[in-house]
Amino acid sequence: MINLIKLCVGISSFEQLQSLRRSRLVSVPGMEGLFHVHRTRMRPRRAPEIVSGQGSLFWVIRGAICCRQPVMALLATTDEEGRKCCDIVLAPQLTRTVPLPRRPFQGWRYLEQRDAPADLDLGRNGDNDLELASELAKMGLI
Repeated sequence: MINLIKLCVGISSFEQLQSLRRSRLVSVPGMEGLFHVHRTRMRPRRAPEIVSGQGSLFWVIRGAICCRQPVMALLATTDEEGRKCCDIVLAPQLTRTVPLPRRPFQGWRYLEQRDAPADLDLGRNGDNDLELASELAKMGLI
């Protein structure tokens, strides 16, 4: 399975991204339910591996991967100026991940499953577990 990774520009926290995603859910022709659609200029060449393998888009916020959204479809389309682009159709739920530091980059990149951070289980301690995981990640321990 292959995933995508992308910087979340203009977003400073998981909660801010979650709030923005809730306000921007849309229906997609030919698909049942509401989704988040992220438009990108280039279509991934490895699209079948992403969609058929149930890949995710991992979001980098403030220098660390902190969450992911499952990729439901990659749709070829054109923008308002008539240029070819790709709509990444994402499931509405965001899943927190173990924070993993990541340097800035442009556009999106592939992320092999073996390099992807694990989902974060926030158990009974909730935010305390998240703070601890963030500190351990900064120290390179997780």
